[in-house]
Amino acid sequence: MNSTKGEKIFYGINYFVLLLIGLTCVLPLVHVLAMSFSDKHAIASGAVSLWPVNFDSSGYSALFDETPIFKAFRNSLIITVVGTALNVLFTVLAAYPLSKRYFIGRRFYSLAVVFTMLFTAGLIPNYLLLKSLGLLNSYGALWLPGLVSVWNLMILRSFFEGLPEELEEAARIDGSSEWRLLSQIILPLSGPVIAAISLFYGVTHWNAFMNVLIYINDTNRQNLTVLVQQLIQNQSFMQEMANTQPEMAAKLTPEGVKAAGVIVMTLPMLVLYPFLQKYFVKGAMIGAVKG
Repeated sequence: MNSTKGEKIFYGINYFVLLLIGLTCVLPLVHVLAMSFSDKHAIASGAVSLWPVNFDSSGYSALFDETPIFKAFRNSLIITVVGTALNVLFTVLAAYPLSKRYFIGRRFYSLAVVFTMLFTAGLIPNYLLLKSLGLLNSYGALWLPGLVSVWNLMILRSFFEGLPEELEEAARIDGSSEWRLLSQIILPLSGPVIAAISLFYGVTHWNAFMNVLIYINDTNRQNLTVLVQQLIQNQSFMQEMANTQPEMAAKLTPEGVKAAGVIVMTLPMLVLYPFLQKYFVKGAMIGAVKG
C-alpha cells in the first residue's frame, strides 16, 4: 500500500525527530569515549570532540593498574547476577498466583502490592529496618528492599493472564501439579517477558549507587559505580599517582581517567542490551496493552 504525501511528510518528521533524540543520547557517550583515548594536552586544551586526538590509552592503564577496578567489577557482577536471579524468581512466584482468578484473596493482595507504588516508608525507616535485621554492610541490604518491582510484577501478571487457559486445563487433565505446570509449561512460554524484566532488574543492580553508598561501608564490597564516582569527585588519586609513578602521572589528566572509568562502567550494559532489545520491546508492549 502506497503512502500518501501527507503520510510521507509525517514519517519524515518522525524519523528526523527520533534521529535528533538518538544523537543527544549517543554523542555524549562518543565524546567521553574519545576523551578516554586522547592524550593529556588534547584533553586540557579542549581539542577533543568526537574522535580521539593523539591516541593515548594511559587513562585505562592507570585505571586498571592503580585502582581496585577488578574487585569493584567483580562486586558489581555479584550484585547484578545474584540480585537479578532473586528478583526474577520472586517476581514469578508472586505474579503467577495473582494471575489466577481462582486464587483466594487475589484482589486484596493485588491492591496491597499496588499500594506500595504510591507510598513508601522512606530512607530512615528503611535504614533502621535493615540495621535491625543485621543486613548493613552486606549485599542483602541491596537485594531485599527491592526484591519485587511492582511494575515488573504487573507486566508478568498480565502476560500470564494472556496465556490460553486450555494449556492449563490440558496439563491438569494429564495430572500435572502446580509447580510442574509453572516450570515446564508456563515459564518456557514466557521467555520474552522474563528476558525483559531481567534486563530491567539487571540495569538497576548494575547502576546501583545510592543504596551501596548508604548500606555498604566496606570499600572491598563496593561496586564499580561507587568507584567511578569516587574517581570523579576525589582528586587524591592523581596526587597518589604523582607520588608513586610520576612518569605515568605526567601523561594523565583527571578527566581522562574519569572518562575511562565511565566507559568501563557502561560497556557491559551496552554490549548486553542489543541481544535483549527485541525482548525488551515485547515486554514493554505487554505492559502497555494489558493492565
